[in-house]
Amino acid sequence: MACATLHPVAAASLGPRPGSIKNLVTFGDSYTDIISTGDHGTAWPVYAAQVYGHFNLFPFARSGATCSNNITFRPFPSLFESQLPLYFEEKNNGSIRLDPAETVYTLWIGTNDVGANSLIVGQGTPGVSLVNVTECAVNWVKVLYESGARNFLFQNMLPLYETPLYSADSWPNQYWTAQRNTTEWSVFMREMVNTGNALSKALLQLLVPTLKGAHVGYFDSFGLFSDMLANPKNYLNGTAPLNVTGAVHACVFDLNESTSGTSDCTIATGSAVDSFLWYDELHPSEQADRQVAKFVAGAISRQSDDWVTWLS
Repeated sequence: MACATLHPVAAASLGPRPGSIKNLVTFGDSYTDIISTGDHGTAWPVYAAQVYGHFNLFPFARSGATCSNNITFRPFPSLFESQLPLYFEEKNNGSIRLDPAETVYTLWIGTNDVGANSLIVGQGTPGVSLVNVTECAVNWVKVLYESGARNFLFQNMLPLYETPLYSADSWPNQYWTAQRNTTEWSVFMREMVNTGNALSKALLQLLVPTLKGAHVGYFDSFGLFSDMLANPKNYLNGTAPLNVTGAVHACVFDLNESTSGTSDCTIATGSAVDSFLWYDELHPSEQADRQVAKFVAGAISRQSDDWVTWLS
């Protein structure tokens, strides 16, 4: 009996048709929230929709979110318990009407799931692990697909162990003032980010064949930020010396004070802020977010393949 020959999917069928996307629907945490922005400036989805692309923006990302509060609880609007229900409510009552062929859905989640007060300190529903939070994020694609969505961009975790909060040279800051082994945190965060990103891509590759007619893109936030760290002159353009280890707004807490702790803050202003990769100890700067916006918009419009792999 002759064996069937498997033919790879033609490159032309990968990703949405160039120029076909008119609507951008965003989910995630403070990295994507356009109201409570991590950089206290204009969030990347606004730049992507209004500056680098011509998309109607429908923002559902919320600061502080995890994928599910049933996995890693935080008192913030999580993806599955808040953001998706709100989207479905507005979809069902007609508040938003989106043509699936003209709409792309993005998700950037994971920073709070693996971070302080969550997996890195062993907090979460008993028995949960990185596998659970990664499966949860990938399941976002399936849930939206079943509701009619067809175009997705999944953004992986950036190298969080390079942020001031999780670096080996970290200091007591607004996100964590308790005693900790900063080297241990940095090593553990490196393991979680690298493993989580590899797992999410593998799970998406397994899921894609079951999603007939869907286009799923994997946006390499990790690769983009790694390149910004290695080659800041290609991305940062402020008037101060380029800085990828400090932050626009960095505060060192003195825990030896008799009060609950005082902080000594260094704050960049004016055009100097665009010299920094990080806004504070956890969040990318607005200049870094402009780079995210440029490449995400390029991927969605199919004008650029930089930092994106279309799996279908």
